[in-house]
Amino acid sequence: SLTAYVTVLTNSETVRFFVNSYFVAGMVTIFTLIVGALAGYSFSRYQFRFKRPLNMGIISVQAVPPITLLIPYFSLIVTLKLFNTYGALVLTYMVLTLPYAIIMMTGYFNTLPRELDEAVMIDGGSRMVALWRVLIPISLPGIVAVGIYTFMQAWNEFLFALTLTKTVDMRTVPVGIQMLMGQHAYKWNEMMAMSVLGCLPVLLLFLFFQRYFMAGMTAGSVKG
Repeated sequence: SLTAYVTVLTNSETVRFFVNSYFVAGMVTIFTLIVGALAGYSFSRYQFRFKRPLNMGIISVQAVPPITLLIPYFSLIVTLKLFNTYGALVLTYMVLTLPYAIIMMTGYFNTLPRELDEAVMIDGGSRMVALWRVLIPISLPGIVAVGIYTFMQAWNEFLFALTLTKTVDMRTVPVGIQMLMGQHAYKWNEMMAMSVLGCLPVLLLFLFFQRYFMAGMTAGSVKG
């Protein structure tokens, strides 16, 4: 029956879990795409001091297991008085998603000819005009690929969402599913209903943007 779905969707606490996850994942995706596009363009088009060490540092961050950052990051969030806030989750998830976004956007911009930038500047435009009005529109496949990956990472994250939030009204969907595991009994039907509903956003994003996602993953993985 659909009783479990009705229970989940009519319970104010579980609905709040979904609202929190949508808000946090959406904000992380927006900010990551903006910063990732700016950083990727800089690494692709500019030559500056410490460019290679910065590139190596960004790649190295991807190799660090997130759980090793849990305790120091928790201390930092508490010191900044961001504990149990949306800001704590958004900043944390951006630390986890930005390296991938920068690497992918740099690779994608490398596939675009520099003549596009030069044509804009010959017409009197700046590099920012070239980026936002020319390169970004034709980089839609790469942006969609990075956006879906970022949203998926933020939506599914459990460890930091559990550690950096305290009250029920700040919990996200993965933590909400875990909260259905009681000491003596599990609410299997509601857990499965929340799991299915939790999978829908990523599934729908992939179905609607599958063409862009596959093109972006392929183009951003090679250097032009």
